[in-house]
Amino acid sequence: MATAKKAPAKKAAPAKKAAPAEKAAPAKKVAAKAPAKKAAPAKKAAPAKKAAPAKKVAAKKAPAKKRTPNASFMKALTPSAALSAVVGGKALPRTEVVKQLWVYIKKQGLQDAVNKRMINADAKLKEVFGKAQVSMFEMAGLIGKHLK
Repeated sequence: MATAKKAPAKKAAPAKKAAPAEKAAPAKKVAAKAPAKKAAPAKKAAPAKKAAPAKKVAAKKAPAKKRTPNASFMKALTPSAALSAVVGGKALPRTEVVKQLWVYIKKQGLQDAVNKRMINADAKLKEVFGKAQVSMFEMAGLIGKHLK
């Protein structure tokens, strides 16, 4: 009887091996899920990436140099006649022209009440912008045409 029990046990083992062979199609599904399993080790690498920017921050604090402005921004440019009526006639850097323009806009109350990003042009600014209403983002591009 003992030999009879061992024989079916041996037959059961090959049957189990045959079962995974029959599930070859589900194995492909497992293979499709394999990239998801590969993503898990990537999560382990993520904390290492977080540590790297911390080192860069420490490296940025070490030099403590004052950033020098780009020379092209500081170059004095002469405004056109239309723009000089708003910001003045003397040569100014592009950044100062924008600042002076905002001083004029705030003083005259030309910002749109509903949408503060829009500027309602008066007679002087219509000559500069060419439109009745301009976005503050396109304002700098329109000013560039009036600077030499």
